[in-house]
Amino acid sequence: NALVEGKNGAIVRKYLGYSHIPKGNAKKINTFYREYLNPYLNHHRFCGFATDYVDDRGKVKKKYDTYQTPIRKLFSIPNFKKYLKENVTEESLVAEEKKTNHYDAATKVYDERAKLFKEINKKI
Repeated sequence: NALVEGKNGAIVRKYLGYSHIPKGNAKKINTFYREYLNPYLNHHRFCGFATDYVDDRGKVKKKYDTYQTPIRKLFSIPNFKKYLKENVTEESLVAEEKKTNHYDAATKVYDERAKLFKEINKKI
């Protein structure tokens, strides 16, 4: 539950807000996620990755000393290819990453989000 709620706050609510969205718009929202937001989050948005260490009192602390995109973090795992789906290759992930730069990807997400909200909020 904590993982899901953390993602809701950091990702879902940041991009979609807190207002109610009628279920009739679920297909549009899923399309937005699949085509724009998920690729942006995986290939272009930097995240902090924690390293655990033990302090002088024996308490485990986390230090966020590594900042990279999730796809780059995946590439840093030894033998990461065994975790990929059948039809996904390292080359296909790199090609997806190189389709656009970080700034253009972020701009596209915000533009598409604006279109999505305009479509959801239009009066019938």
